[in-house]
Amino acid sequence: MTGYERMRAALMRKEPDRVPIWELIVDPPVIKALYGDISYADFVEKEDLDGITCPEDQERDQLGSNIYSDEWGIIWKIEPSGLSYPVEGPIKSERNLDKHRPPDPDAPWRLRTLEKYVKRFKGKKAIVFLGHETFEFSHYLMGGMDKLLMNYLLKPALVKRLSEMISEYKCKVLENAAKVGADALLTGDDYAGRKGSFMSPNHFRQFVQPYLRKAVNVAKQNNLPFIKHTDGNLEMISDMIIDTGIDALDPIEPIAGMDIGQTKERYGERICVIGNVDCTEILPRGRKEDVEEAVKETIAKASEGGGHILASSNSIHPAVKPENYKTMIKTARKHGVYPLDPEMVKRYKTHNYIAKFGE
Repeated sequence: MTGYERMRAALMRKEPDRVPIWELIVDPPVIKALYGDISYADFVEKEDLDGITCPEDQERDQLGSNIYSDEWGIIWKIEPSGLSYPVEGPIKSERNLDKHRPPDPDAPWRLRTLEKYVKRFKGKKAIVFLGHETFEFSHYLMGGMDKLLMNYLLKPALVKRLSEMISEYKCKVLENAAKVGADALLTGDDYAGRKGSFMSPNHFRQFVQPYLRKAVNVAKQNNLPFIKHTDGNLEMISDMIIDTGIDALDPIEPIAGMDIGQTKERYGERICVIGNVDCTEILPRGRKEDVEEAVKETIAKASEGGGHILASSNSIHPAVKPENYKTMIKTARKHGVYPLDPEMVKRYKTHNYIAKFGE
């Protein structure tokens, strides 16, 4: 099977020839440590991953050596690792929103990277387009999550106006990506931390769920699977997430108390599960043996009958040991071949490798 066929089968909750391997993000320091100065696309090909992730393209105005403004007017700071984080947003009031104009979703540069990936990988790798709904960009534009959450209480009308503007733009970009040739659509707004969701279930239902549903509907209208990415403990809001019609949940973070086996048992007839080799402790600091054990446990809990894509518990970030990432891939290829080894499944299904890193 090709990587595309493997990913497609898993996303349809079927059993491919082996468990697909994909990663939402592989950061440049890890790529460079393994292969030198090559592109992410070249890295995906060298590692023979089954899918490749593609975000939309944004133009930026450089404001200094390590700071820039994007098309939304959000100010970003570039950390020494090369990763960027939002530090200031332009929407402080209704008046700011009245004057604000979102970027052009149809700008000719918006999907240039996707167009390249489609030309290079179509039918070979699953091309996963990374978009957003409204939660993250709402707090980016307001200048911080604390401000957004306070405005759920103090200025709900402002939040809803802002969300509608963001959603209209983001859904149009998702629709355009589907037409260009993406094989799956994904949104990356994180809703939770280790202890639970950032907002109450009521606020999630009011301010977040409707816009997730709109993004999911874009995928449905284009006959594409929809992957929802969110870190953290989702216990309070997981039913509402699943009820929007998503096809897959990523990454089911174990260190936040999310057990991928329990998630599959609970929702496996409705979604594909993606994840969830720990990238907080195991991949950055673990021994080779720790990584192998984590991968085997993950496959034993999540891969029976298909409907599982193996990935980390978030991303392959700069702190991940490159050799541990390689071990993860090698172990997944060895033990993820269908039919799975029943003795391996029986042995590891009741393990809990993350327990020693708990509170």
